Amino acid sequence: MTAANGNQGKLLIPRLLKAGAGLRACVRSEESARTLRESGVADVVVGDIGDPDVLALALRGVQTVYYIGPALHPREREMGFAAIDAARAAGVRHFVLSSVLHAVITDLVQHEIKRDLEEHLLSSGMEFTILQPANYMLRHRLKPAFEEGVFRLSWALDRHQSMVDVGDVTEVAAAVLLDGERHAGATYELVSPGRYTAHDLAGVVAAVTGRDVVAEQIDSEAFLKGALGTDNPADFPYQARLLRAISSRYSSHDFIGNPNVLTWLLGRRPTTFEQFTRTEFAAFTAAGAARSG
Repeated sequence: MTAANGNQGKLLIPRLLKAGAGLRACVRSEESARTLRESGVADVVVGDIGDPDVLALALRGVQTVYYIGPALHPREREMGFAAIDAARAAGVRHFVLSSVLHAVITDLVQHEIKRDLEEHLLSSGMEFTILQPANYMLRHRLKPAFEEGVFRLSWALDRHQSMVDVGDVTEVAAAVLLDGERHAGATYELVSPGRYTAHDLAGVVAAVTGRDVVAEQIDSEAFLKGALGTDNPADFPYQARLLRAISSRYSSHDFIGNPNVLTWLLGRRPTTFEQFTRTEFAAFTAAGAARSG
């Protein structure tokens, strides 16, 4: 598993360990490796998977790969191609790709890359499963709403979007990785119920918290500076182009999907944005009480 200490890995790895799966985790830093070892992962490869030697070491003796590409990396496409080719050469039987909902949208930079990786994987001759999650429900977007009563997005507030809980995504990923034969050759859209404008999302947060919450569109350049941690986005041309494309596309088009596939895979109704918000608000409230007490 690549990006093993990321959003998915932090939830997926405990599931795999509990199921008794033999697991090799690949991360970039010794700090992440230490965290994983402390959680019970014995086999950790540390290094940049863009390095062919690191990639070969990570794939040696592996039967199944869960590949999560490096977000915002200018070599994401190249690295994904190399991972698929190296996995095939290493005799990997099943390659599971973490892609994105509607990878065919070519004016979204990261979607076009995922589309190309999907095509390359389909042509590889390996068994494959492709997971296509919608935008994640994210904790950091809720924090300003909890603290300030403002729900902020960097695109038009009246456009609709579908989302998904990363916990549901990792529940599906675990099922796919633990029972690869059942899911071989599948491409799964992973979408939770609901199509929301920013105003709808603010309304959900207001209902959960019992306070007024308004939606606010962040200036795209201010968003860039905050996301990249710089006053000069030109220092990061690829990342700036990717983030500008997101703001532009989501301001001019809805980004929606259907929850049927995820419902079937989970065997239950997927987590809703309201449920996610209630869980996060309970954690936020408990943390505040702990700090003050």
